[in-house]
Amino acid sequence: MQIVAAINKTVWGVPMLLLVMSCGIYLSARLGFFQITKFPLWSRETFGTLLKRQKKANGRITPYQAVASALASSIGTGNIVGVATAITAGGAGAVFWMWVSALLGMATKYAEIFLSVKFRMERNGEYYGGPMYYIKRGLGKGYTWLSVLFAISGAFACLGMGAMNQSNSISSVVSFFIGTPEWVTGLLVATIAAVAMSGGISRISHFAEKMVPLMAGLYILGGVGIIVLSPGSAIDALHEICASALTPQAVYGAGAGEMVKKAIRFGVARGVFSNEAGLGSAPLVHAAADAKSPMHQGFWGMFEVFVDTIIVCTVTAIAVIGSGCHNGEASGAALVTRAFQAFFGDFGGVFVAVATVLFALSTILGWSYYGERCVAYLSHENERLSKAYQGVFVAAVALGAVLRVESVWEIGDMFNGIMMIPNLIAVILLSGIVIRETKKEL
Repeated sequence: MQIVAAINKTVWGVPMLLLVMSCGIYLSARLGFFQITKFPLWSRETFGTLLKRQKKANGRITPYQAVASALASSIGTGNIVGVATAITAGGAGAVFWMWVSALLGMATKYAEIFLSVKFRMERNGEYYGGPMYYIKRGLGKGYTWLSVLFAISGAFACLGMGAMNQSNSISSVVSFFIGTPEWVTGLLVATIAAVAMSGGISRISHFAEKMVPLMAGLYILGGVGIIVLSPGSAIDALHEICASALTPQAVYGAGAGEMVKKAIRFGVARGVFSNEAGLGSAPLVHAAADAKSPMHQGFWGMFEVFVDTIIVCTVTAIAVIGSGCHNGEASGAALVTRAFQAFFGDFGGVFVAVATVLFALSTILGWSYYGERCVAYLSHENERLSKAYQGVFVAAVALGAVLRVESVWEIGDMFNGIMMIPNLIAVILLSGIVIRETKKEL
């Protein structure tokens, strides 16, 4: 574990976070900051089509089902616990840097998904792809080792971050509020995961397209409730976020410099952890979409980051900072629970508990597909090995509910970070294709 901790300091340290931000800045600049300048276009192609019935070929999924599946994995406990820990460690200004990382991350996520659609494969009428394929097909066989590194780290990361950690969050919440034994909750969640996984990406996507609007909508509604009940608190929260980031001396005095460093570090880190821009996970499911073009599916990636961080994470931030609970000793889920209780009473605790369960369950289903695709690549689409991995994943879900998973968090963080390295290298090296073809279509 000391070795794992040392690797994490490097993988999730300042140099790597600078690489993530630099990639976002470079792509944004080369694309003319189109996440801002072309907002009417990409929002019309995403938000504007949500109520329309989308067509797809048999055996494939719609562009919205792809983004719903990706959102199912990215909208998780990071949107609750991650935001709380960022504020605790880096102050209110960390939220501002989460927004900045999301704005730049929209360009990175666009490029990832553009490449995943452009270099994807087709078998039996179904599309599949992801970083492994655009590394190998886009960069050539000399980079195959990078694609293998991504697939191996991805398969292990899914067992930790996607299975054990999420089921542990669910069992802890259910045990606290209902008193159900952790092992019972673990078996129930594992059963749900097994049923969803048995139907492949089609069943997962159908589940996600119904669950994501429900869970995200309820949570956003909670944020709207805070604004309605206490508009002054919401305004004060936004003011503190901006003041802490832009005029830190007025807030922190002599310690402003150190707090700015912490705000940037934890804001960017938690932003990446939340929306997964640069991680390479979302392209695995977006590649399966019956997309109009790589550019149009890339727009859904931008939509994904916008919803995940700019909207959902901001709800948590307004609740935590607006309640003033961030100035106390509570942290993590307990901090968010106290924040919502400050506005909604005991119902606030139940609200956070339900949100945690829904967010964690959706993450399990999303990451189950990611892990399966990584193993399928490593085994050259061997269905037996993919099925075996599904069994291991379900077992990890059941075990995660009853184990102490502090070490699993560390290991999961490590493999998540290792996934990011080959993916960012590929995105930067292949960025010329993304920029050239995007400018032709815009």
